Amino acid sequence: MSYEANVRKVVPYVPGEQPKVTNLIKLNTNENPYPPSPLVLKALKDMEEKIERLKLYPDPTCEKLIDAIAKAYKVDKEKIFVGVGSDDVLAMAFLAFFNSDKQVLFPDITYSFYDVWADLYRIPYKQIPLKSDFTIEPSDYFIDNGGVVIANPNAPTGEALALDKVEEIIKNNPDVVVIVDEAYVDFGGVSVLPLIERYENLLVVQTFSKSRSMAGMRIGYAFGNPKLIKYLSDVKFSFNSYTMNATSLELGAAAVSDKEYFDKTRNMVIKTREWTKGELKRLGFTFADSKTNFIFAKSDKLPGKVIFDELRARNIIVRRWDKERINDYLRISIGTDEEMQELIKALEEILK
Repeated sequence: MSYEANVRKVVPYVPGEQPKVTNLIKLNTNENPYPPSPLVLKALKDMEEKIERLKLYPDPTCEKLIDAIAKAYKVDKEKIFVGVGSDDVLAMAFLAFFNSDKQVLFPDITYSFYDVWADLYRIPYKQIPLKSDFTIEPSDYFIDNGGVVIANPNAPTGEALALDKVEEIIKNNPDVVVIVDEAYVDFGGVSVLPLIERYENLLVVQTFSKSRSMAGMRIGYAFGNPKLIKYLSDVKFSFNSYTMNATSLELGAAAVSDKEYFDKTRNMVIKTREWTKGELKRLGFTFADSKTNFIFAKSDKLPGKVIFDELRARNIIVRRWDKERINDYLRISIGTDEEMQELIKALEEILK
């Protein structure tokens, strides 16, 4: 018998391209166009003076980072979990909380890592179709299940479900864990974080990768009731006892403490996004009212692949999926004002 009979075979998640060439306008992976807080640079320079600390293992409790998050969000530290990016947090949550023979529910068009984790851990799942306008119908999730996961605002559509609608889903699923993935919430969504005081089955997941300009540091975090966080931590520590590296702990704590810079840069992204919406509308694109740092848009003038290829030929990279229902859509990350002006100029040439 071949050894392959015992191999766990999965189709992996495919991340957005990280090109090695220069002179690109990179609008394909929803990174923040602005650098991290100046306090992050200061923390990094402070670490240079303590470089010998890197010969030691990092703090397994992640106390400094958790304390900083607790202070910034005014949440008890017993209600906070941190991980190596929100992907790590979500992966551990799938492993910890979706442990039945019932199907876990999530939308058919959403973050494409959800079904990968479900397949990896052999979790049964059902993908609930979004409505024709790419919005979630809460009542679709009022069925027997083993757990619920929704991204809000959703990716790649950019749509945000109203707080009361999200609460309907949580309230109607009291016997399973409901995960709300809020990777993009800081760009216009409304967080369900206050609801962890009312619903012990709610886990709220956020990240430093988008609004805090730290995708390269891989820092994610979750909020939930202390019992939920303990279950999650038990699984994580059974997987890896040192969950975060020392640099991430120091720089993450610095980043989350700088509210003034956080507000300034996210508002800059929002302002540029709204300008870009107006320009795309002028060019005949249709799209949802994005509450994220990207716009999910299509044109009736040309197929999505044609526009994608033409942009790439002009050294502008956006994201596209060759998937039913969305293959004509482009997910366009919001860059600087200058980058978005170049994008619009290129689209004018392509569509003329």
